[in-house]
Amino acid sequence: MEEDDIYTKDGTVDYKGNPANKKTTGTWRACPYIIGNEGCERLAYYGMSTNLVLYFKHQLNQQNATASKNNQNWSGTCYITPLIGAFLADSYLGRYWTIACFSIIYVIGMTLLAMSASVDGMKPFCYSKDNCNPTDTQSAMTFLALYLIALGTGGIKPCVSSYGADQFDDTDEREKIHKSSFFNWFYFSINIGALIAASVLVWVQTNVSWGWGFGIPAIAMAIAVGFFFVGTRLYRNQIPGGSPLTRLCQVLVASIRKYNVAVPADKSLLYEKADAESNIKGSRKIDHTNDLSFFDKAAVETQTDQLKGINPWRLCTVTQVEELKAIIRLLPIWASGIIFAAVYSQMSNLFTLQGERMDTRVAHSNFHIPPASLSIFDTLSVIFWVPIYDRIIVPTTRKFTGRKNGLTQLQRMGIGLFISIFAMVAAAILEQERLQIVKKHNYYDVKEMPLTIFWQVPQYFLIGCAEVFTFIGQLEFFYEQAPDAMRSFCSAFSLTTVAAGSYLSSLLVTIVTSITAKDGKLGWIPNNLNHGHIDYFFWLLAGLSVANFGVFIGIAKWYTYKTAVGTVPLNQKEAK
Repeated sequence: MEEDDIYTKDGTVDYKGNPANKKTTGTWRACPYIIGNEGCERLAYYGMSTNLVLYFKHQLNQQNATASKNNQNWSGTCYITPLIGAFLADSYLGRYWTIACFSIIYVIGMTLLAMSASVDGMKPFCYSKDNCNPTDTQSAMTFLALYLIALGTGGIKPCVSSYGADQFDDTDEREKIHKSSFFNWFYFSINIGALIAASVLVWVQTNVSWGWGFGIPAIAMAIAVGFFFVGTRLYRNQIPGGSPLTRLCQVLVASIRKYNVAVPADKSLLYEKADAESNIKGSRKIDHTNDLSFFDKAAVETQTDQLKGINPWRLCTVTQVEELKAIIRLLPIWASGIIFAAVYSQMSNLFTLQGERMDTRVAHSNFHIPPASLSIFDTLSVIFWVPIYDRIIVPTTRKFTGRKNGLTQLQRMGIGLFISIFAMVAAAILEQERLQIVKKHNYYDVKEMPLTIFWQVPQYFLIGCAEVFTFIGQLEFFYEQAPDAMRSFCSAFSLTTVAAGSYLSSLLVTIVTSITAKDGKLGWIPNNLNHGHIDYFFWLLAGLSVANFGVFIGIAKWYTYKTAVGTVPLNQKEAK
């Protein structure tokens, strides 16, 4: 290895702040600690969230619609708070210290939740297992713990995946080729944690106690923190580049100020630093793109700029302008993920409530599987499809497309959106069949129908398959297309689709309930689903998914890929 090749060229440093040595830091030697951290953290998160809607219903004495909305709103918050963590990581703290600080908040929240479900005086008083009468203080304690968890998980969520990807040097083709594989196995670890949560922890919550059911996730989160700190000496760290929001605002203000200024035909005349490096810490220069040309006005150097000196609110570099363009181009892709996220959110909401009204016995035995544990089949689907995608689909499609990753990220996401349609169709058909049995045998007041809960497996399995294509593709896409100094922000931005999907689902429940539950009618989603029609709700989501898929195809054809200076440009035609 030549002297020049000893250190990374993407600006990363080691834990002491020195240039990162390729031989002793990063790549797969560092990633096991990050992947281990993620697996344990996801075990903790899914361990307390998978069954949460039933905790609201039975322990906090909430109705179906209320429990579903509270669960959706909390889940949505978990995917909005990543913007806070991303801002701090990109601007001031860096990803390492952001993960460290918010992990502590996370552990505090998990501990408080476990106490609220186990300590006398803090836990609700129950007349029977599923008939409790919590005080306002006890309910408030539960929600305080949950929203501390939302802050903690949100703070680290956008940083961990980006931090793992940071361990591979973008300027080194030998390392870069492993980055896509990292995202696959990173998501694989998420689902190993989810598998244990949906099987073991949901059973503990249902058959042992909520105290243990929330206590074990708290311990898992503490282990996740330990995993992360053990790998400290091996990590590569990107230097924070200052506030990305300030830079974006500067481009907007400068563009408006120069509204009447003409952009030169020769784009090489636009303002950019003469140095090889960008003036933004931790960021390479970005090549100029021709679309969204209004913002190029911010990089036009006028006589006023030359006389008065450089003012960042009047004159911005091409790289700074391209940062804003990159964010704007991501907006339609981001929006196309909202409907998919609404579909995904049904696993912890209406799928669970649907399963409650089915035969939960395993093979007609006395062993009952908790309805929330059916999400194990979503997890098994992901665990099944990730290695198949990584080891079979990628090499096979590579032969036809000539691309190192086989499919582009947008193609991968589109396939997932298409598959998600069938998940909602499967759920709707199953509910129609269940309601037919209710009507035929007058089972309106029977809690468990003579229809096995395992008929839910196809809808869970299809969502898991869709996740492998859409969520992993989206994770990689937003990292790759993000400006170097905004990668945590863009990872957080991609996660807000899940928040928006949860809020959309909550809004749809509210609208549907207000329209259908009036004039004495019970509506689509009553407390007793045998009198309802959640099949109509599933058909509604299926229709929205079809429309969303059609819109996504148009968006993908329009998209212009970002190219950093010094990297091989991506053929726009092949990228679609």
